[in-house]
Amino acid sequence: MSIDPTAAAPADLTDPELFLSRAFDAPRDVVFRFFSEPALLAQWFGPHAFHVPTNSVVVEPRVGGRFELAMTDETGSFPFFGKITEYDPPELLAMVIRAETGMGDISDLRLRIQFHDHGERTRVTLRQGPLEPEAKRATDAGWRESFEKIDGMLTEDTAVSGPVLP
Repeated sequence: MSIDPTAAAPADLTDPELFLSRAFDAPRDVVFRFFSEPALLAQWFGPHAFHVPTNSVVVEPRVGGRFELAMTDETGSFPFFGKITEYDPPELLAMVIRAETGMGDISDLRLRIQFHDHGERTRVTLRQGPLEPEAKRATDAGWRESFEKIDGMLTEDTAVSGPVLP
């Protein structure tokens, strides 16, 4: 079998944008709070090896508002600066990002998060880019680990008779 060198590469190899879809066992307004309230963001944002100091989180919930935090680990602090470009609670949060990462600084990165109502469940679809292939893989892994943290928080809270959020 021969390979046609002019054939298009699979989208995951060439598409500079990351697309994720994830369902959470909570109503949409609850899931939206995880993305818009500083105290909640500090508890789940970032891969497992990172934490976010609560005092580093700023969310100004409006178009033009700031969305900032710092992920920290044993190697240092990695600030994340966003400017909200779309804000329609509990359906949509979008921003343009500048961040300092372990792989270098990034800027003009677009992040769009949509929250789809499925009753007692919520589907989140996330689109982020443009990203270089290595950064795309790391970003994908980071979001997946972050979402695992949300799942854990929802499981803990739901066991106490429904979400008990700050």
